[in-house]
Amino acid sequence: MGVTYTGMYEPVKDIAKSLDKIEKDTGLDIPIHVDAASGGMIAPFIQPELEWDFRIPRVYSINTSGHKYGLVYPGLGWVVWRSTAHLPESLIFKVSYLGGEMPTFALNFSRPGAQILLQYWAFLRYGFNGYKTVQQSTMDVANHLADEINKMDMFTLWNHPTDIPVFAWMLKESPNRKWTLYDLSDRLRMKGWQVPAYPMPINLTDITVQRIVVRNGLSMDLADRFLDDIKSQVKYLESLEYKMPKNNTRSFRH
Repeated sequence: MGVTYTGMYEPVKDIAKSLDKIEKDTGLDIPIHVDAASGGMIAPFIQPELEWDFRIPRVYSINTSGHKYGLVYPGLGWVVWRSTAHLPESLIFKVSYLGGEMPTFALNFSRPGAQILLQYWAFLRYGFNGYKTVQQSTMDVANHLADEINKMDMFTLWNHPTDIPVFAWMLKESPNRKWTLYDLSDRLRMKGWQVPAYPMPINLTDITVQRIVVRNGLSMDLADRFLDDIKSQVKYLESLEYKMPKNNTRSFRH
């Protein structure tokens, strides 16, 4: 629920229907695990009508990340199963501990619990309506950024942030252009913005996109500052008489 490259949702319900047909034709019963690392904390509040979760009988398990859109600092992830019957026995470790046997799904016993406490506090503090307000605000900022970037003549949106507050765009082809999205990514980094440029996955590797991930805390004011910076850096790049020397560019890094 939220492809890494673009933030778009996978069609879980359609995939389930296809698997239903496979089961009918072949007898193979294939369950679904939904990787909802980002979308799992967005869809319930922003798109409650979207069926991607346990409303689909074929979905057996779901994971999400508390540190992405769960409003918790890194690192915290959650995984839930439809029932204990769907939790594979092979994932459970039975450990002899203080004279008894303790089943555990964890890989070890010693780990910090601060993130879990913060997630518990956030759920109690914000509640459903609070999370809905926060996530909608984040979506509003993402849509504002996408709308403004789409107005820039040299860019074409790959997708609008209709799913999670993530979107990507491409650079329109021009025979006289002296720069690439990698150059723009580098220039934005000099301004303090980490906006990666990268090729799309297999079968689309000839396409390069740039992506923005909007998180809680990126206000409209900050978004407008970013837009000012991207416009100024595009203006600089458009003024180049020659292509950017390779020794003046660098690949994106976190």
